[in-house]
Amino acid sequence: MSAPRDVAMMQRALEAARQGRPSPNPHVGAVVAREDRVVAVGHHERAGEAHAEVAAIRNAAGDTAGATLYCTLEPCNHFGRTPPCTDAILEAGFARVVIGCADPAPHVPGAVEKLRAAGVEVEVGVCEDDARDLIADFSRHISTGLPYVILKAAVTLDGRIATASGDSQWITGEPARAEAHRLRDRADAVLVGVETVLADDPSLTVRHVEGRDPIRVVLDTHLRTPPTAKLLTQRSAAPTWILHGPDAPAERRAALSGATLLEVPTAGGHVDPAAAMKALGARDVVRLLVEGGGRVHGALLRADLVQAAAVFVAPKITGDPEARPLAAVGPLASIAEGWRLVRPKVRQLGDDVLFEGALAR
Repeated sequence: MSAPRDVAMMQRALEAARQGRPSPNPHVGAVVAREDRVVAVGHHERAGEAHAEVAAIRNAAGDTAGATLYCTLEPCNHFGRTPPCTDAILEAGFARVVIGCADPAPHVPGAVEKLRAAGVEVEVGVCEDDARDLIADFSRHISTGLPYVILKAAVTLDGRIATASGDSQWITGEPARAEAHRLRDRADAVLVGVETVLADDPSLTVRHVEGRDPIRVVLDTHLRTPPTAKLLTQRSAAPTWILHGPDAPAERRAALSGATLLEVPTAGGHVDPAAAMKALGARDVVRLLVEGGGRVHGALLRADLVQAAAVFVAPKITGDPEARPLAAVGPLASIAEGWRLVRPKVRQLGDDVLFEGALAR
């Protein structure tokens, strides 16, 4: 069991790691400490900029010799956009390095061994579950080339995302909607199906909180998206990508010149979800928030392409069996065949409740 001091310092490093926008790099945080005193904190702000360890060393202003360095992820041991962090750690003279989790795919293995060979005490695995959760999106992308997919929805107590006519505004209250916009801010891209575009004309921007707009992605096999749709005409620094099939009419392609059109294969008459995820992953979409509708959710679940879920539950009941469900997957023989949240986090937001966590079956 890890010492309480190490756990407390690593939690501080994890808190720092959640800052910045390092995608496609992972979120990483670091703390320089002397016993119970925090000397300096650092995080990886953006790809190409200083890694968390180097940022913390700089912030320590020379007070590192004999100190302990806490880092949420195994330090890099290679030259990339920046020099190896292992070299910076050795030069700083740390006596001890505490690591949250190992790098899931190091360019050059051996960081821990290099530090130990130089006489540095190294411990790996403090707050390991939290450290791995922090880089789950990076791990997924670097190991498969696919994005980490988060299914997001607002539902009633009877699991409905809209009435039979398509009305869904508003299932949840303002606190829940603000948190939904925070999820958008943390994602590289947000995805919906064309039916959602036609029914709701969504903006898919960050408005209720301070943040930046994600890339907007639409699955639209036949390019039915109207050229007047908000996601094409609004002012936003983020682009809109429309993934369509090879049979999309030429006149529709010309009409949607305001978007980036990406042709992908189809399956069963619709954009193939696996091909869509491959296309997004190849364009460095690491964290993808999928906001529906139910058919899109169902297609991604059927294809085993969803890694997590964030479901806002409102204290309302439609009572309508024809109202639209969270996910149109198809019939299941038993409850055991369904999906579940692993180690779910539950938060109350006004009158609504958010359930979020990794998804397993």
